[in-house]
Amino acid sequence: MNYFVLGYYALLIGTSCAAAYYGRRGAFMTLFSLTLISFVVGIVGGESALWTITLCAGTLALSAGTAYAFREFLVNIAGKETAKTLRTAPLTASFGMFVIFTYAVMGIFAPMIAPYGEAEVIASAFAPADENMLLGADQLGRDMLSRIVYGARNTVGLALAATLLAFFMGAFAGLFAATKGGNLDQAMGRVADVIMSIPSLIFALLLLSIFGTNLIVLVIIVAIIYAPRVFRLTRAVAGNVVVMDYIEAARLRGEGDLYLIRKEILPNSTAPLIAEFGLEFCFVFLLIAGLSFLGLGIQPPTADWGSMVRENATLISFGEMTPLIPAGAIALLTVAVNFVVDWMLWRSAGIKE
Repeated sequence: MNYFVLGYYALLIGTSCAAAYYGRRGAFMTLFSLTLISFVVGIVGGESALWTITLCAGTLALSAGTAYAFREFLVNIAGKETAKTLRTAPLTASFGMFVIFTYAVMGIFAPMIAPYGEAEVIASAFAPADENMLLGADQLGRDMLSRIVYGARNTVGLALAATLLAFFMGAFAGLFAATKGGNLDQAMGRVADVIMSIPSLIFALLLLSIFGTNLIVLVIIVAIIYAPRVFRLTRAVAGNVVVMDYIEAARLRGEGDLYLIRKEILPNSTAPLIAEFGLEFCFVFLLIAGLSFLGLGIQPPTADWGSMVRENATLISFGEMTPLIPAGAIALLTVAVNFVVDWMLWRSAGIKE
């Protein structure tokens, strides 16, 4: 008799009945649906499949509990208005904020967290994991865990810098074009259309092959590629604001363009722009990781998640999942940012409607 299987189904059925008895319809539907799925999967895959479901369900439960606790922590330390807003955040957004917070701490305090130096060789090539190297060594004998920690600072930091520059350029240009209008608006729009018509990866590869792979050059090139996206959105949002009566009243008072942008248009356009910033960061982050994977992004010996996947890809042929860890770090941050952005878009009244 398999006590695990009996205990597994007894726990699911018991919790389902308890949820139904106390009127928790959502919890009942979730638990009983999991029971039915487990019944079918258990017949096909046996006990190992049930262990997989248990592990996945446990991971989801742990993630949900962490997200809930982190949301309550933020509510307790935030101001009254901010706390009221945070209470409306779903668990997905709370989980996204927790992941972003974790990455920020890991990047800021990388030298204190990482057990070894960023480029310090401490073992032979592809040395297996042990008590000193929890994830083993890379192709040069450097500690993988340390390089992943430093990669949070380098990859995420570079993506954040490029996103800030792209957002500043695109948002200012969009606000200025909406305020001025006329031929200048049309000309700036056509320039943005031309840049957006070129595939971002091809455009980046072309410019990097011309100007080199210096970090400053990389930030500027990525910012130029994605600034037109911010320009288009900012121009569309600001275009709905500049036709308002209070804008016309400010013009009649003799206010200049910079005053209109700073005091009238920008404060009424922040909600979609903040959400766009999160989306832009995801695009920039993935582009920089992709360029590093191709060898034209952050250059060795600087730790970078994209290049780490390329450098250690041969381990996959031997059944080692170590190269998937930096790839998973890239995917996790992208999903987390999207969770937060989705919540911010939902809260934006205009977009929500």
